[in-house]
Amino acid sequence: MTTGGTAALVRQPDGSTRATLLELLFDVVFVASLALTSTLLAERHTWSGAATVLLMLTAIWWTWSVTSTTTEFYDPQQRPIQVILMVAMVGSVGMAASLPKVSSGHAMVFAIAYVGTHVIRGIILITSLHQQHHRSALIRAARFLFWFLVSGVLWITGALSGTVNWTLWSIAIAIDLLSAAARYPTPWLGRVPFDQYARTTEHLGERYQQFVILALGDIILVPTLQVSRGEFGGLRVATLFCAFAVMLLLWQVYVFRAGELLAAGARAGRPARVAPYTHLVMLAGVVCTAASFDLVVSRPTGTTPVGWLLLIVGGPALFVIGRVLFTLLISMLVPWRRMLCLPLPLLTLPWAGRWPPLLVTTVVALGLTSHILIPGATRETTPGLRVRRPDN
Repeated sequence: MTTGGTAALVRQPDGSTRATLLELLFDVVFVASLALTSTLLAERHTWSGAATVLLMLTAIWWTWSVTSTTTEFYDPQQRPIQVILMVAMVGSVGMAASLPKVSSGHAMVFAIAYVGTHVIRGIILITSLHQQHHRSALIRAARFLFWFLVSGVLWITGALSGTVNWTLWSIAIAIDLLSAAARYPTPWLGRVPFDQYARTTEHLGERYQQFVILALGDIILVPTLQVSRGEFGGLRVATLFCAFAVMLLLWQVYVFRAGELLAAGARAGRPARVAPYTHLVMLAGVVCTAASFDLVVSRPTGTTPVGWLLLIVGGPALFVIGRVLFTLLISMLVPWRRMLCLPLPLLTLPWAGRWPPLLVTTVVALGLTSHILIPGATRETTPGLRVRRPDN
């Protein structure tokens, strides 16, 4: 139930950790943006094209991540926070709609959608918290707003001419990422204290898991849309089944201990600081994988171009690398046996260019299968992240 005003805007430690229905709707809107990003990457699978798509993907992801952190520290049942979620959804739609046209005169739409989302969120938070006289939360919101105003100048300036200044936009997104990593050091206000990160609850872990699971659906959604627009041939259907298998395999890679890691690491505040970056790597893997199946389903036979190979093999590899980094940075444990399977599909690259794209995707799926089924890869752990030894 929605509560009026700004009473108890800061989330209480004993409050519900479940995501609200509006938060789930917020996720769906952003996942739709990811699907468009995958489609755009399939059209621009060159080095320069991939770099620009990655930059815009990072902006979309950062909007989701910072907004989800907001609902972690503030009660999403309160109207100001619900307004922030709705503004973020509008911003996501604006960024998604302008994605294909950013390089053709509509860069300002993307820039305004991105900057506006962050600035409006900061203004709403500062205004509401000022009314509550909640000084520590007010200072925290001011730090975030300060740095998004700094980067926002570069985002807007980089779009003024109509043609994107990719150098300015690269500096702007770097400021957003690095300022967060440095805990938003702000003149006269200092940095976000470590103990504020330690306030995170299981809600944040649940939010990240929900988003990744929804995002994985793009791996089957994007090629399905491609098939629906063309012939329903046998090889195209086989590609769909391969996409479905890869989606399930990546799901298995992610869910192994994910909730346990997020819950256990929350006590030290690590997930709040680490998850945005490691999940960005995983998300890039999902987008690349979805883009690769968009290409393969359109032509499953013939030879496989280099650009296709990089997407087909690199997408799942990025996802696994991001997942390994997530485990390493939170628990300081590395699944070495699983890591041994990571380079297996890479060994086929010297010959894979002469193979049909469907065969290459099948090899990647087999590599993911070995990654999951290798003996000892699914050892359970205790909540303290120590390996649980089997009973004698």
